Amino acid sequence: MAEHADLMYTMSMHRIKVRYKQSLLGLSWSVLQPLCLMAIYTVIFSLIMKVPSESVPYVMFSFGGILPWLCFQTSLVTGTTSLVGSTELIDKVYFPREILPLSCVFASIFDFLVASSILGGMMVYYGVSITINIVYVIPIIATLVVFVSALSLVFSVIQIRFRDVGVALPLLLQLWMCATPVVYPLRAVQALPHFWQTLYMLNPMVGLIENFRRVVLLGLGPHMTSLLVSFSISFILLPLAYAYFKRTDAIAADII
Repeated sequence: MAEHADLMYTMSMHRIKVRYKQSLLGLSWSVLQPLCLMAIYTVIFSLIMKVPSESVPYVMFSFGGILPWLCFQTSLVTGTTSLVGSTELIDKVYFPREILPLSCVFASIFDFLVASSILGGMMVYYGVSITINIVYVIPIIATLVVFVSALSLVFSVIQIRFRDVGVALPLLLQLWMCATPVVYPLRAVQALPHFWQTLYMLNPMVGLIENFRRVVLLGLGPHMTSLLVSFSISFILLPLAYAYFKRTDAIAADII
């Protein structure tokens, strides 16, 4: 992959440009989507249901969960359809096919970084200080990239054989979001029986979303148990996903 770094960069930039090409609002869409979701969730979960927000305003609390979740969601959706959507390119020239789903992941990271500027503005407005624990954002985001890359590799080749994956994915992501502390705090699941709490914590996105908020908004150190679970599952899954992808990749052009 190292020798194809230029191609990875080019395809990632191409995806970013195509996403906002001939759009009236352009790059603003990367900010508008999380802002709209934040407004909806704030009305429902703060004004109506009174969900606790861990000592920070709920608008910040929800936005801090929405940002990494949307990065994950967009990466997975676009990565899953990347092979099927590039049939002409795959038929005409050979290149490492994994570049297609992975470029979708890196393009989504760009949107995440742009939208993060809004979170920074909120922190300034509400007087939330940054602490040394902010450095943990780097391994948290790196683990997120590894996890969603692994899923994108697997889902993209399954999508070649079974187009149902692309149809079912939005529903899967809605259910997955409900099982992740995006709009509610992690401590809200403490009322569950121990078995269900353990099962809940095996979701890698739990540790990633919770710890992103902890180190950025709350200024706390990461919850090491949940972060290590996310890290371990992600870095075990990636080589397995890559091996599966390369085994199916050889016949991808014929199947498509």
